[in-house]
Formats: sequence, C-alpha cells, structure tokens
Amino acid sequence: MVLKVYNTLTKKKEEFKTIEPGTVRMYVCGPTVYDWSHIGHGRTYVAFDVIVRFLEYLGYRVKYIRNITDVGHLSGEALEGEDKLLKGAKKEKRTPWEVADKYMMAFFKDMDMLGIRRPDYQPKASQMIPEMIEMIETLIKKGYAYVTETGVYFDVSKFEDYGKLSKIKKDELSKHRIEPDPTKRNPADFALWKKAPENYPFRWKTPWMFGFPGWHIECSVMSMKFLGEQVDIHGGAKDLVFPHHENEIAQSEAYTSKKPFVRYWLHTGLLTINGEKMSKSKGNFITIREMFAKWKDPEIFRMFVISSHYRSDIDYSDKAMQDAKEKLDRIYNTLDRIDEVIENGDESISNEFVQKLKKLKKEFIEAMEDDFNTPLALAKYMEIISETNKHLEKVKSKKDAEKAKEVIIELGKIFGFFQKPRKKNIEEEKMKEIIQILLEIREDLRKKKLFELSDKIRDELKKVGIEIYDTPKGPKWKFV
Repeated sequence: MVLKVYNTLTKKKEEFKTIEPGTVRMYVCGPTVYDWSHIGHGRTYVAFDVIVRFLEYLGYRVKYIRNITDVGHLSGEALEGEDKLLKGAKKEKRTPWEVADKYMMAFFKDMDMLGIRRPDYQPKASQMIPEMIEMIETLIKKGYAYVTETGVYFDVSKFEDYGKLSKIKKDELSKHRIEPDPTKRNPADFALWKKAPENYPFRWKTPWMFGFPGWHIECSVMSMKFLGEQVDIHGGAKDLVFPHHENEIAQSEAYTSKKPFVRYWLHTGLLTINGEKMSKSKGNFITIREMFAKWKDPEIFRMFVISSHYRSDIDYSDKAMQDAKEKLDRIYNTLDRIDEVIENGDESISNEFVQKLKKLKKEFIEAMEDDFNTPLALAKYMEIISETNKHLEKVKSKKDAEKAKEVIIELGKIFGFFQKPRKKNIEEEKMKEIIQILLEIREDLRKKKLFELSDKIRDELKKVGIEIYDTPKGPKWKFV
C-alpha cells in the first residue's frame, strides 16, 4: 500500500508524492502568542506531530516549519478591531513585546510538555517584515494589489482561482466574514498592510505608509523563506480554510506567477468541551497547563487525540480522558508483564504468535497510510496488546516477549509514546516501597529460620492482593 492523504483542495484522497524525492516540506500555522495555549492548540499540534513521526517512520526527511504570530492579527480582522497582543498588554500592564515573549516561551514549554517535537524553524512574524514588504511590492507591480489611504489590499477580482480551497464563489463572498473598509475596491479584498497611527507600537516604515502587516501575508513569506515557493503539506485547523488559507493561496500564487503553492492541504477538526464550543465566556476554556495539572501524564492527552481521526471534530470530557488513561494503563501493564517474562521466562518460541504480530503490525501501517487513520491504527495496536497478554498468560517465552516489546515500542513511538519514563502515581510508588521493605524483612526472618513470621508476611500480603513468589534471583511480587 502507498501513503494517501486527504487534500482539502481537491476534496479527495490522493497518493502522496513529494516535490523533492525523499523530502517533505511541511508548514503548519502556529499560534498568536497573546494568551496561554489551550487544548484546541494541543489537539492540532499533537495531530501534526504524529503525522511528522509517521512520515519519518516511512523514511522521509521532514523539513517542518511552524510560525509564531507576534504581530498583525486583529480581533475579528476588522480595520477598527483591537490587536490581540495590544489587548493582552493592556490586561497584563506590560508592553506588547513582553506579552508576546512571555506567551511564546509558555507555548514552547506546553509543546515540550505534550512531547511535541520542535519544528526545524519557528520564525516570528516580526522578524520577517522586510520580506513581507518585498512580497507586497511585487504584488503591487504585478497588478494584484493596490494602495489606499488605509492600507495595501489584495484585489481578489484579479485572481481568477480565488475560492478554490474553500469552494466559496466570488459572488457569495459578501455572505462570509470580510473586512469593512470604504477605501477598498471590493468588500472581499484583504489587507496585506495596514496604516498605523503614530502612537501604535507595531509600526514599520514602508514605501507606502507607516504601518504593520496583515495577518495572512506572514505565512506566505515564512513558508517561502524556509521551504521555497512550493510546499508539500500545509496544515492547520479547519477554521483557517477561509479566509486565512484561501488568502495565502491567492497572494502566494500571484507572487510566483501561478506556481501551485501547496500540493496537499491538511486540516484538523475542531475541539469542543462536553459538546460545546470552547469559550471563556462559557467558563469552559481549558489551557494545556490546566489539563496537565488534572491528568498529570501528557500521554493521556495524546491517546485522547489519536482516538479520533485528525480531520474529525473531537469532544473533550472527563470520560474521554478517563477512557484514554485506561487504554494507556493497559499498554504499560502489558509492558510490565513482558519485562517479567523476559526476566523469568523460558527459551521457547511460538512462530504462530510472531506471525500474528507481523500481520497486526502490517495492518497498523496500512491504517496510517490511509490518510493517517489513527483510530484504526490504534485499534490494531490495542489488538497487539490484547494478543500479547493472552499469549504470555499461557506461554512464558522470553523470545516471544522480546518480539512483542519490540513491536509495541516501535509502533507506539509513532503515536509519541515512550518518550520519557512514565510518571507513576505517588501513592502507588510509596506502596511499592513499603512492599519492598516487607520483602527485605521477610528475607531476614527466613535467614534467621523464623519461618512462621516470614510466612505470615507472605500470607497477609496475599489477602490484600499481593502475591510473593521466590526465584533463584530472590523474592518477587505481583498483584493478583
């Protein structure tokens, strides 16, 4: 089977072929850093992290860029709207640049906490102002953009394919979100550059006016700066299809004289909270840090994310997270059983079991090759867990256990599991320490031939579900 991906542009699955053999050029829209990152961000970036990991598993070199928006993103995109960073600065009594730096660093920490690998480059919009000005100048010279007293705008009427990503027809654009400005030729024209008042903190000199970039121009500039004029994969949440990604296509392809900007557009579904849209006004806004404070283990959230297809909407709830935790516990409990068999098992081997593992691994990879179908791949993965448990219950084969562990670790790493030792429950760790102390006391009693007391420790522990068994390497224990 070959890798196929669903392309938002064509609305169908297509065989994946890269511009440069063996290399994937991938750009994913990053956050606007004016507040704490929320679990909706976490969902999108975990999904793309898994995609990157699987592409690398297939042997691709992935050149991955994810931007940081620290300028140019207005609330609601209206000319009179308030910049999100300025709003955050007022709220926190800081400068906008201090706010941007604070939440950019917080975002990096949140991504690290979720085990999301950092892209090759994470450029800031404010670092790319000269390149943005150069692109806008070219668009003006080519007749795609024009200057008014309020800014520089892209003329969508000059780009005949406008709407090809969102499938919105030009005569229907007035029904959708647009920027009101009487100086524009068409209501749907979008800002490449905006004029700023003298006291505005985000303000750069250009051939046209002092001002700041529109939101959309930054992604075209940054993707071309680091990946070239054409990209294999461009990703983001599906609420970016229009207007952001639609506008990116228009300005990018106008700039490059109609070179296809992106081969495959990939969009993640949205995240809701108990069936409702996440909103601070509703009191259901959950940051990544709040989620982590409650659930402790980032792999639980990763399990929650991969349980749904990346293109599907996903609903966050305590039940969904508890289900994810239970699946994760099954995996780690199975690995504990495997380690026990590797240490104490025999030298037998079951070719039937090894072939079953091989078959399920193949089906896992085929699921991932079908547009990164993580729910189906996860089902195959949990089947490997189930088959391993059933087999090792009957056959204590070291070689079978080693093979099972190899497959479980190999495939689990595609999901981003096993990056760090799992943090165990503190009470559980304390209990294990107490059991170990009792085992040591029991051994001392046995050496002193006080068997009645040593047997009492063994028998009392068994009453509460802890079985002690003696081996040539010393006493061991397990839950029963």
